[in-house]
Amino acid sequence: MSRRNLTPLFFLLPAILFLVPFVIYPVFKTIYLSFFLEGKFVGLENYKEVLLSKDIINLDRFPKDSPPWGALIHNAVWIAVHLPTTVFLGLGLAILLRKREVFGSSIIKSIIFLGMVIPMIVGGLIIRFLFERGAGIIPTIFGKLGIKSLEITWTAYPQTALFAVILGSIWIWTGFSMLMYSAGLASIPRDYYEAALIDGATKFQMFRYVTWPLLKPITVVVVAMTLLWDLKIFDIVYVATGGGPGGASMVLALQMWDYFARALNYNYAAVVAVLLTLLTIIPATWLIKRRGSL
Repeated sequence: MSRRNLTPLFFLLPAILFLVPFVIYPVFKTIYLSFFLEGKFVGLENYKEVLLSKDIINLDRFPKDSPPWGALIHNAVWIAVHLPTTVFLGLGLAILLRKREVFGSSIIKSIIFLGMVIPMIVGGLIIRFLFERGAGIIPTIFGKLGIKSLEITWTAYPQTALFAVILGSIWIWTGFSMLMYSAGLASIPRDYYEAALIDGATKFQMFRYVTWPLLKPITVVVVAMTLLWDLKIFDIVYVATGGGPGGASMVLALQMWDYFARALNYNYAAVVAVLLTLLTIIPATWLIKRRGSL
């Protein structure tokens, strides 16, 4: 019996040997650093300084002036724009490109999903060139439309840099949303739609009373995963803008790196890391509870 009880621990030992030094210890060390400054325990003073810093929340400029508004507000704006857009755009594309309705839908889906497959560093470079004046398609389109104020290098101006990376991230993440909804649509029995047609339901009524309710579990996953992605976004911002110009596109994960690698302020970096972890726990907990109740 003792050997049987020890067998699972034997197989878990390699994982534990990696988890302790590379995950568990850094987590506790980060929390520890967030309460200290220059080797002295300062309680919540670091949290107060960071949250009151204009690097995190700049209410002097938000919302009346252009960015920088602070990393936390930038993340909030990112979520407000990116989350509903990718959810509804992914759903719309999934419905539009159902195999029975559009020829070559699989190829089109593969092209749209390309944004999720490429490395985020490459995605950041693509975003940078998409919004480059003279080379990118976005400024060229606005130039053709006669909107000269947007015929610029978007990543070089504070008023457009943040929205350039947000719009670019929509292209990258929409493939995930579309793929999830495509799988959800494929799992809905055709009998439900046939019964609705017999009852005289219109296409909108079928979507409202059949498709949308049955896609609720998929929507929960898509919303939660998108929130997590929006909160921890780093790669594409670092490559496309570096958080600039003047912090106009800075986000929490990049601000944490800035405190750590540039300012060498490990305590403030730890504070941002803890805050970011707490913010990501909220959608993760919500996802677990919602999935359990569905």
